[in-house]
Amino acid sequence: MNRLTRRIGDASARRPWVTIGAWVAALALVLPLAGLVGGSFVDDLVAPGSQSEKAMELLEDRFPEASGGSAVAVFAVPEGERIDRHRPAVEAAVDRIADVEHVATVTDPFTGGTISPDGRIGYVQVTFDVPPMKVHPRQIDALSDAIEPVRGDGVVAELGGDAVFINAETPTSGAEAAGLLSALVILVVAFGTIVAALVPIALALVAVAAGLGSIVLLAHATDVSTAAPTIGAMIGLGVGIDYALFIVARCRENRAAGQDNSTALSNAMSSSGAAVLFAGGTVVVAMSALALTGLGFLTSIGLSTSLVVLFAVATALTLLPALLSLLGDRIHKARRHRWLRMRRAKKSENPVNPVNPESPEQTAWWRFAHRVSGRPWPYLLAGSAVLLALAIPALRMETGFPDAGNDATSTTHRRAYDLLAEGFGPGFNAPLLMVADLRGPGVDAAGIPELARRVADDPGIASVGEPLFSTAGDTVVLPVLPTTAPADAATSDTLERVLGVIPDNVAVSGLTAMTDDLTRQLTDTLPVFIAAILVVSFLLLMLVFRSVAVPLKAAVMNLLSIGGAYGVVVAVFQWGWLGGLFNLHETMLIASPLPTIFFAVLFGLSMDYEVFLLSRVREEYDATGDPTESVARGMAVTGRVITSAALIMTVVFLSFVANPSPLVKMMGLGLATAIVLDATIVRMVLVPASMALLGRATWWLPRPLDRRLPRIAVETVESVDTVESNESDDLPSPPEPAPAPTARIS
Repeated sequence: MNRLTRRIGDASARRPWVTIGAWVAALALVLPLAGLVGGSFVDDLVAPGSQSEKAMELLEDRFPEASGGSAVAVFAVPEGERIDRHRPAVEAAVDRIADVEHVATVTDPFTGGTISPDGRIGYVQVTFDVPPMKVHPRQIDALSDAIEPVRGDGVVAELGGDAVFINAETPTSGAEAAGLLSALVILVVAFGTIVAALVPIALALVAVAAGLGSIVLLAHATDVSTAAPTIGAMIGLGVGIDYALFIVARCRENRAAGQDNSTALSNAMSSSGAAVLFAGGTVVVAMSALALTGLGFLTSIGLSTSLVVLFAVATALTLLPALLSLLGDRIHKARRHRWLRMRRAKKSENPVNPVNPESPEQTAWWRFAHRVSGRPWPYLLAGSAVLLALAIPALRMETGFPDAGNDATSTTHRRAYDLLAEGFGPGFNAPLLMVADLRGPGVDAAGIPELARRVADDPGIASVGEPLFSTAGDTVVLPVLPTTAPADAATSDTLERVLGVIPDNVAVSGLTAMTDDLTRQLTDTLPVFIAAILVVSFLLLMLVFRSVAVPLKAAVMNLLSIGGAYGVVVAVFQWGWLGGLFNLHETMLIASPLPTIFFAVLFGLSMDYEVFLLSRVREEYDATGDPTESVARGMAVTGRVITSAALIMTVVFLSFVANPSPLVKMMGLGLATAIVLDATIVRMVLVPASMALLGRATWWLPRPLDRRLPRIAVETVESVDTVESNESDDLPSPPEPAPAPTARIS
């Protein structure tokens, strides 16, 4: 692995303009092509093998006119007025809606109970001749254009319904730019030079641009979730900056150690480049594992994020060495503050106890590691107690699928949702379709009225509509409206009771039933998914570090940090704690895809820091045989880069908390929390405490297992005191450059 990354880096550095030109050509090809032939994003919300899938397939096969997607055009007037005063304008809008492509039927807005009791709100039911997931955004735009003239008549007009909600593009908040600016500030502080700070930002932007273009092209070939681009950009920005940070930091360290530019870069690509390749590979594996859930929209999120991460790795291994070779010494130049120069001079001139200010023993991480190692039990118990306390709310986690009522009020489907709930009750937004296969055993045509009566008797059902029979008379549909909102836990309870009283030849469809089945499947598959991820992480870490205790420790600590992050998300979103700080005006269920996506992402990211820290600890242990000192020195030389990387990840993820999408908002807060916990309590407290207690047993591996396991070599990515750089703009030229220190874990 080390030879491969060195060769890639050397080739890119020798022909920098060719490498840069290749990336420019790739972007010039991918981005325009994505605009020309790229597909649109859609959420495949079908749970394979579920009863809602059975109902949908039955409708598509035997009753296609009842299987199409639906939208609702809502019209409202101010208090004290009646909508029928604007009848000509509304009816003209209905005529325009009927002319939209793929619109099969449009109801009359002034008959059949489509006007609220106070006469202020009315709606038009729009049915398409294609399923809701196949309604194209241009049809939604055409509907919006059709109702726009009504607004000029003093009428509020909004679009809602399943087809509009499912196909709505995930908006952005603009706060991502603030996250990038904060990351730039952190990099400037870490490196002491604008040039070195801008390089990781530029590489991350290139990776995200190429990745997003590829996601749009992927959407042309298969269904890709509307949340995939945002989640891909979130992860891509974080890892793109971090991967470049590791390599630039190592290159600067090698240069400060006396190596010339080409040697410093080559050695950095051999060590840090290998770690980046390994870390990126783990993220890709973890995200690809989302396919284990069997859910199309989660699989698309995993594949899309993997594409962005692959581009982040590719830019770090090719484009970065090309840029560093062109920048030369400019990537290393930085002026120290005057007070820092005086402080270092004072230390170095102390005749009694001369101190090398660059040595690991002078860092806060070294001193703190020894403090923890001196009293491991109190620190281990205190750190674990904090994480367990944060994780307590996760025990009360209630998951559900976000509905239109959770979206921002700036969206038309949210405003339509609120108007419909006000005029017709919250259950109007959660329509169900009971589909009966009259060819199968169970209820027949004569028993439909009795079935409707039994369902209507449920306290959670507001109404059961008239049965609709297919042309062949072998399929019947009963429209059902619950009394509660789609994401309300009571609606799920009502659906469960209804499923308990209907015969085997009847299934329930509709977006609410589909998302309920999704939530149930995600709950059932999450333990299997987590077990698979933990097994993979255990095997990878055992292969790299030749230890049984290290992967066990990592698995337990990852579970603690993830549990703490889950708890914070539950406390903020489900319980409403500090909700105003995150611009939340109401509580909501935790999005059911969140725990699965979150676990996959965090596994990949935590492996980055795990390999980065423990590889240096193992190197020190091999050199000294002292388990306590090796941990302290490992933390000392990696602490600054880990802290900088964690801060960058945190600010990038927090910037997505301002996103209007509930799922993205929860992801941003949860991942930021997990990164903070991982970089502070886990890496600074639990790791040194647990390794001090284990002692030499930390690196124990049974000999028979050691002989049979393949060997993976990953060299350490060493830290550099990046703030305290050379005093002058001209770097010193030592007479005999020394090779970069490396360590091979075998």
